[in-house]
Amino acid sequence: MTSVNTFLWFDSEAERAAEFYAATVPDSRVTGITRNPDGSAFIVTLDLAGQAVTLMNGGPGHPHTDAASIQVIVDGQDEVDRLWAALTSDGKPGPCGWLTDRYGLSWQVVPSELPELMSGPHAAAVGAALNGMSKIELKGLREAHERG
Repeated sequence: MTSVNTFLWFDSEAERAAEFYAATVPDSRVTGITRNPDGSAFIVTLDLAGQAVTLMNGGPGHPHTDAASIQVIVDGQDEVDRLWAALTSDGKPGPCGWLTDRYGLSWQVVPSELPELMSGPHAAAVGAALNGMSKIELKGLREAHERG
């Protein structure tokens, strides 16, 4: 059997990060923890809304970058707002729905409606509106789509 798993290297906060992600992203849970002899977490496995993720406390030297991110596709502005607030708490917002959480991991919080709004003859107007946003605001994208 072949499987694909996202593997993330943390300095020392893998367990706290996994618990935070499981509490923040619906339908997620920590599925296992392998501990070092001193009781600290070494490997933490997480089911992140149906996606297998492994977090490892490997020590410094391998920081996260925005070149790789976790994309969460959600229904509606309320869920965009909720996840954005949770993930940017002690983190920082970025452009076009990207953000960096308190652990330095990059995320994209994307409404499921975005691909439809970005297709067809109004794509350029929606793209221009999106480029001016940090957190994605559906109202602004819908208005850009209508103006086309």
